[in-house]
Amino acid sequence: MPAMRKIGIFSKKNSPEVNEIILRTIKQLKNAGMEILAEKELAAASTELIVTTREKIAQQADLVILFGGDGTLLSITRLSHINNTPILAVNIGSLGFLTEIRLDEIKNIIDQTLIGNYGIEKRMMLDIFHNSSTRGKPQTFCALNDVVLNKGALARIIDLDTFVDNMFLNAYKADGLIISTPTGSTGYSLSAGGPIIYPSLDLMAITPICPHTLTNRPIILDAQKVIRVKLISGKDVYLTMDGQVGVQMNVNDEIRVQKSNKQILLVKSPFRSYFEVLKEKLKWGER
Repeated sequence: MPAMRKIGIFSKKNSPEVNEIILRTIKQLKNAGMEILAEKELAAASTELIVTTREKIAQQADLVILFGGDGTLLSITRLSHINNTPILAVNIGSLGFLTEIRLDEIKNIIDQTLIGNYGIEKRMMLDIFHNSSTRGKPQTFCALNDVVLNKGALARIIDLDTFVDNMFLNAYKADGLIISTPTGSTGYSLSAGGPIIYPSLDLMAITPICPHTLTNRPIILDAQKVIRVKLISGKDVYLTMDGQVGVQMNVNDEIRVQKSNKQILLVKSPFRSYFEVLKEKLKWGER
């Protein structure tokens, strides 16, 4: 693995309780001869930082260390240059299914990572193209977890015609529809009755939200498929990516969802397997 020289640090906003840990991490990295890139919000924590923008950190860093929860990680994945940068995600959130590394593990994991003794998990992403019936140029988005079409709180059931590689799949009558990656399979999709998918697999899952017809069950597809969904009827319908970026949908709007060329590289914890994470975070298999 290539030698590391520049380390980027991202931190969850308004989290003064982790300043001491960040300072210890900065000292550890400086003692190892690393240059440290950070946003201006962290400049007060140490004078030994190179202050720059998020995009430049993603572009220039050999490794990104992230302190936060899953939401913090999902916000970082939208940076255009982050797809080739390993991310060491340290959990200071509540659940932290994606940010699986614990605070008490960080020193040892950083020591091992800096000498090249670490494993990487490649997580697939989705490209989303929103073709509006009222605008000419489609909007483009990307997502690590999921793409969700959902009705507003007071709206009635919505109708969604869904196609796979231009072959008709189903006319969903439901509160909405979730298209998830393996990474997102343990999120909203799981709560809607979708399957848990091992994160390294090249698959997508389509999960209806409260379908009107109980025979409409989730379906798993090869990631090389292209999914197209057209809104046939419904008011106050929204398209959201990773729960962080959203646009309103109008009748006859379409979305196209496909595997992205972009991927996220997560530094794996050497202390537990994926199945142990399932048991720890989701209490999986407990009676």
